[in-house]
Amino acid sequence: MGKVLMIGAGGVATVAAFKIAQNADVFTDFMIASRRKEKCDQIVKAIGNPAIKTAQVDADDVEQLKALMDSYKPDIVVNLALPYQDLTIMDACLACGCNYLDTANYEPRDEAHFEYSWQWAYKERFEQAGLTAILGCGFDPGVSGIFTAYAAKHHFDEIRQLDIVDCNAGNHHKAFATNFNPEINIREITQKGLYYKDGEWIETEPLAVHKPLTYPNIGPRESYLMHHEELESLVKNYPTIKLARFWMTFGQQYLTYLDVIQNIGMSRIDEVEYEAQLADGSGKTAKVKIVPLQFLKAVLPNPQDLGANYDGETSIGCRIRGLKDGKELTYYIYNNCKHQDAYNETGMQGVSYTTGVPAMIGAMMFLKGLWRKPGVWNVEEFDPDPFMEQLGKQGLPWHEEFGGDLEL
Repeated sequence: MGKVLMIGAGGVATVAAFKIAQNADVFTDFMIASRRKEKCDQIVKAIGNPAIKTAQVDADDVEQLKALMDSYKPDIVVNLALPYQDLTIMDACLACGCNYLDTANYEPRDEAHFEYSWQWAYKERFEQAGLTAILGCGFDPGVSGIFTAYAAKHHFDEIRQLDIVDCNAGNHHKAFATNFNPEINIREITQKGLYYKDGEWIETEPLAVHKPLTYPNIGPRESYLMHHEELESLVKNYPTIKLARFWMTFGQQYLTYLDVIQNIGMSRIDEVEYEAQLADGSGKTAKVKIVPLQFLKAVLPNPQDLGANYDGETSIGCRIRGLKDGKELTYYIYNNCKHQDAYNETGMQGVSYTTGVPAMIGAMMFLKGLWRKPGVWNVEEFDPDPFMEQLGKQGLPWHEEFGGDLEL
């Protein structure tokens, strides 16, 4: 049915590749491309399907991307590279007539700041080209938006309050590690919090607002208010929302390490000069420039290697308050994912799994013609029903609770 080019070869890409290979009736031709082709080849070997093609490409280089797209001619490009590379990949898609999907919105390399405005600016160009761009099709953003759309379609006349709650109650048995790219993860967590109330965005100090929330099958976990990009599109697409927040859990040990990393300057994203010893054995030194956070990434555990010893589970969902037939309704929709189940299927931990599976389903929705309209769209702007039907089938079953205590 469709030809897919996936860019990226990390943990999320590995999961997406496994799921694409499992749905060969929809994904009839598949290529994985990354800066390091050997990583793509390792994924193909793990899947055990030599028909999957691989290629080398620098996702920062539009001309390289265009050359690859022109030679392979994919129906859709699934961008699972770094958020810094969203715009170069979108530029190449426009030049080559390819449709587009990603899981995280653009952020500039030299500033820890993310918002949809850069990608929304491409809307008219994708419309004129007759191409579809699907933004934020992971779990959060992604399924969190689809959960909201499903609630709005089936259960509410008016959504008034939306709280997205994300708990990772797993244990990877490392002193400190991040569940996805350390550079992106630490940039995101150390930013100021942001939430929406009565038409205004309110900023908080990083992780300053927190409270315990009770998660299904897990129990109470301290949850921290953060800035997260899907709120930006959801309050736009559901203007009845008066209050929208995003909450994520962190263990105390993680926060202690994070505090030290910040205090000693290792979370910096600007260049610093460092006197390094030359590798030629001469004992001479030379001044080089490094970005501390990128150096830290190089010495931290690789998120792709966490799965084998990871136990516990994640719980991610939406707690929604609103009106139905003039009466107030509370509603909680969520998924729990066990790390070991994810590892047994794909060799990756649950955080990669919960992002990689929705990326595959979003591409499936496009190839089936269910999510296909020219322009740039967030996932909640499409029909949620066929996606929700696939979510359980593909390994992420969802659950609903009506009339309960939202705790928020």
